[in-house]
Amino acid sequence: MEILDGIAPVADRYDGFVLDLWGVVHDGRRPYPGVPEALAELKSRGKRVAFLTNAPRRSWFIEGMLDRMGLDRGLYDGIISSGEIAWRMLKARSHPWFARLGRRALHIGPERDLSVVEEGVAELVTDPARADFLLNTGPDPERGATDAAPYRPALAAAAAHHLPMLCVNPDRHVMVAGERLICAGALADLYLGLGGGDVFEVGKPDPAVYDPVLELLGIQDRKRVLAIGDSPHTDLAGAQAAGLDALWALTGLAAHAHGESPSSEELRAVALAEGVDPLAAVRALRW
Repeated sequence: MEILDGIAPVADRYDGFVLDLWGVVHDGRRPYPGVPEALAELKSRGKRVAFLTNAPRRSWFIEGMLDRMGLDRGLYDGIISSGEIAWRMLKARSHPWFARLGRRALHIGPERDLSVVEEGVAELVTDPARADFLLNTGPDPERGATDAAPYRPALAAAAAHHLPMLCVNPDRHVMVAGERLICAGALADLYLGLGGGDVFEVGKPDPAVYDPVLELLGIQDRKRVLAIGDSPHTDLAGAQAAGLDALWALTGLAAHAHGESPSSEELRAVALAEGVDPLAAVRALRW
């Protein structure tokens, strides 16, 4: 697999770019070095740039986070998050899984994720016996974000009531400021192991989440759009399923798993094992 130093060699082949956030654009605290400059180069060439993230919060919330990191809004054209899509699906109730879902939700996750139920798309309850479904947005501050085990009692109680789970972040792990933390997907795996069998995951790698991103970009020809992500399981698999070319960013989870200087042969073997075939790898989102 070819390993690029930056995106300049391939940028002119595409009109639009779909970028993961955590692990590609920023480390959970600040943008990676070179990212603002790379985005500025893309925009100066008339490229369209959208962020697609499995974050379990609505897009307006993510935009505020990027503001606080100092990332200029002029460097991108919009954001689609798994939290935004989940909110839209809860509001519309047109998808078959959501159409049969009750309105009372037992929430596992931090309070900052509650934008996914704003405008009354769901009613929060604290008793699993009263809940219609389990809303899983990931770890909370009380039980921590390094191990899924502290969530077992709450998940077991929900499983005992056969609550369907809405998982608003299919990621299993994420890198935040160099630390590997669990995400909602890890709790979904534990829930399945406890007998909670009805889990619906919103986000990458589901190819359906790319439709609103392409609409945001205003580009119909998928061959003119490049996706960049650090996770073969979600970012690369999702892009491939949606018919987009993809670059594998060797930052975030990829850097944690494969070190700073993985060989092209090692990366190729990992990609094949995941069933993905990215265009190339790139050492970082830089020009």
